[in-house]
Amino acid sequence: MTRKTNALKSERILDVAEELFARHGYDGVTMRQISTGAKVDVALANYHFGKKLDVFYAVFNRRAEHLGSTRRQVLQEQFTDGEPQRLEQVIEAFLLPLKLAQESGDPGWKNYMALLAYVMTSPVWSREMMENTFDKHVGDFIAALRQIFPTARDEDLHWCYHYVSGALALTLAQTGRIDRLSGGKCLSSDFDAAYDRMIPFMAAGFRAVCGEERTPQ
Repeated sequence: MTRKTNALKSERILDVAEELFARHGYDGVTMRQISTGAKVDVALANYHFGKKLDVFYAVFNRRAEHLGSTRRQVLQEQFTDGEPQRLEQVIEAFLLPLKLAQESGDPGWKNYMALLAYVMTSPVWSREMMENTFDKHVGDFIAALRQIFPTARDEDLHWCYHYVSGALALTLAQTGRIDRLSGGKCLSSDFDAAYDRMIPFMAAGFRAVCGEERTPQ
């Protein structure tokens, strides 16, 4: 088996596992289901990644670094002379990498977003998997918000970030609930519609809770 063939099979295993974990969670998936979907022997899947837990980590980490580093880059680009501009721009920098990923044409990103929502809202997996990936970039976002709201209490900034994460997780999960509740007027798959409304909604919440806003220069 050539190195290229090995790499293709590894990616196929991860793609199938990503979709299955996104739909059924960690406990609802077996290595046999993953190998069957990827059309490889269970032994080969074990050879490439080890146990199911190792596959789960590999799936999650595969796209995590890209999203985290892109978010940090976009946030840094919103600074002028070392200071952030408007609140909406900082929130956009936080959300934009997710929007770009959704628009990339890679269908795997939809599965990954649902998986990310699953991990974010799990008291077990959030601690295990978010701490060394996405959480390490949160400080940059809080620091940017601190410059916009110089008199805000730390707990207010962190609670507001918590609400942002919650709204984001529900949106990324694409459960279809809003489709039913709105009678089809809203679609959970319409990330553009959600994104356009999320920014002003979140900005209003920050302004209501965090106090006086620094006037951009």
